[in-house]
Amino acid sequence: MSPSVRQTMRQAADSLARPRHIDPAVPIKVGVDLGTAFTVIMVTDENGKPLAAANKFADVVRDGIVWDFAGAMAVVRELKDRLEAATGRTLSTGSVTIPPGVSISDGRAHHYVLEGVGIECTAVVDEPTAANAVLGVRNGAVVDIGGGTTGVAVIRDGQVVVTSDEPSGGTHMSLVISGAFKIPFAEAEARKVDTAQHGVLLPVVRPTMQKIATIVRDAIAGQDVQRIHMVGGSSAFAGFAEVMTEVTGVASEVAPEPMLVTPLGVAEWARPITEEGSV
Repeated sequence: MSPSVRQTMRQAADSLARPRHIDPAVPIKVGVDLGTAFTVIMVTDENGKPLAAANKFADVVRDGIVWDFAGAMAVVRELKDRLEAATGRTLSTGSVTIPPGVSISDGRAHHYVLEGVGIECTAVVDEPTAANAVLGVRNGAVVDIGGGTTGVAVIRDGQVVVTSDEPSGGTHMSLVISGAFKIPFAEAEARKVDTAQHGVLLPVVRPTMQKIATIVRDAIAGQDVQRIHMVGGSSAFAGFAEVMTEVTGVASEVAPEPMLVTPLGVAEWARPITEEGSV
């Protein structure tokens, strides 16, 4: 991973931890990632520098499809309100992600969620393509491991040539943890994201990781992929890159701050908001 990508993702993490006021003269862009587990809104300047971000766990998308439209609107509205209060800017336009392979009709729901909370949706972009706007992969595969699905994009000469999306992801890991330890799903989710627990949990979730890696292996078969770049919050689980390498036979690495890569990337497709968009 290049030093510039690492620096950008450090800035993204800081923008999530400490969203700040943004001068009304600074044009901004807004990216929304409606994930199966976490929904993230990212605000950048017009050159893609992260300025402010907010996220929230919400069960509003399953297998890449918005199943709880009212709930999705509520969480995006909450994050929008939070960021507008922190930045002093009105988030009036933005772009949103969809998993690769989602139909046009199903993808419209993501568009309408933004429109329903007062964000004019200027673009709908598949998740791995959005992630690659940050990573800048010329040749290889970008794998977005979300809560409910795993999206794969094969990149050749900087262009996406193959995409796929299959149901399996971090939610399935949490379900396995829940069953193995006989604990509620919410507690299992909390343990999964606690890095101090990863050593104990790895043997439990390894079969699920192997299943996800098998999905990736099949998606890139015959594509001469030399490196796999992993994004999405679930890929942050310690040991996942090693399992991916073992199953696919392709060197794999996890991007810095993997949950923030896709929402940061999709902001590139948003129409800039000028000083008129201030509160």
